[in-house]
Amino acid sequence: MASDVNLEDFHGETPYHIMFGPDICGPGTKKVHVIFHYKDRNHMIKKDIRCKDDVFTHLYTLIVNSDNTYEVQIDGEKAESGELEADWDFLPPKKIKDPDAKKPEDWDEREFIDDEDDKKPEDWDKPEHIPDPDAKKPEDWDDEMDGEWEPPMVDNPEYKGEWKPKQKKNPAYKGKWIHPEIENPDYTPDDSLYVYDDIGAIGFDLWQVKSGTIFDDIIVTDSVEEAKVLFHSCIDIFSVLFFLENENGDSLIRSTDFALITAIGINMTETDFTEMREGEKKMKEKQDEEEEKKRKEEEEKKKEEEKDDGEKDEEKDEDEKKK
Repeated sequence: MASDVNLEDFHGETPYHIMFGPDICGPGTKKVHVIFHYKDRNHMIKKDIRCKDDVFTHLYTLIVNSDNTYEVQIDGEKAESGELEADWDFLPPKKIKDPDAKKPEDWDEREFIDDEDDKKPEDWDKPEHIPDPDAKKPEDWDDEMDGEWEPPMVDNPEYKGEWKPKQKKNPAYKGKWIHPEIENPDYTPDDSLYVYDDIGAIGFDLWQVKSGTIFDDIIVTDSVEEAKVLFHSCIDIFSVLFFLENENGDSLIRSTDFALITAIGINMTETDFTEMREGEKKMKEKQDEEEEKKRKEEEEKKKEEEKDDGEKDEEKDEDEKKK
């Protein structure tokens, strides 16, 4: 966010430069948001980036380059990349349909046409339903009381459906007409889509219905290597990373008040980190085992209840017979 944002009145509608991070909402929404604010509008990425939805800690990284390209990483692995102009609707299209171009009136787009030599057979038309030939009038049917008896209708085995002539290649077929395009007069390229002159604050926009999720350790830097070093020196994996850099390695961050924000962590070696991940894995396996055990116990309990109900029904039947 900009440095002049009112943090005392921070809420979901507070203006921002970039929104980045995972969004999990029910079974249908599990994606990574990458939203840029450009010319008074928030622009969402047009691609679908799936986020992680397990119980482990994950690192989300956004790298914005000075050549107007980007890369999204999850746990250090590339999840998506591309060009800012192509994957967001920052700018109007380079080309538009020529408003003066019209499809010629004699342009035939029909690839196939009816064969005029194909004629409908004389015996083609048959009713779809006919009276059931095997139906018999009930003996107790009273015409005066019940009205005139009519046999029920059944599908006609001789019914062939609506007749349509055979198709043949259209000799006048010219293919699908493609509307000619022209250069869009409203399009102006912008080589500085990646630039944000004033970054002065960071905020969390969170909405949870289930507690337990922790978001922490944010860093904004112009060095990918610096971010990696800080990552390995923290007790937990970073939740969100923003990188803003240009081709000369110069920082694009004009305001330095919040240029680097990170929690003070405990030094952690590669071995420590590996052991931490192994511990999380074992914890997950133990949780799965407990859930499976609970499920089996519930199934056994249900079977016992069904067995008891069956025995009670048998006893009830025996009592009825004795009576």
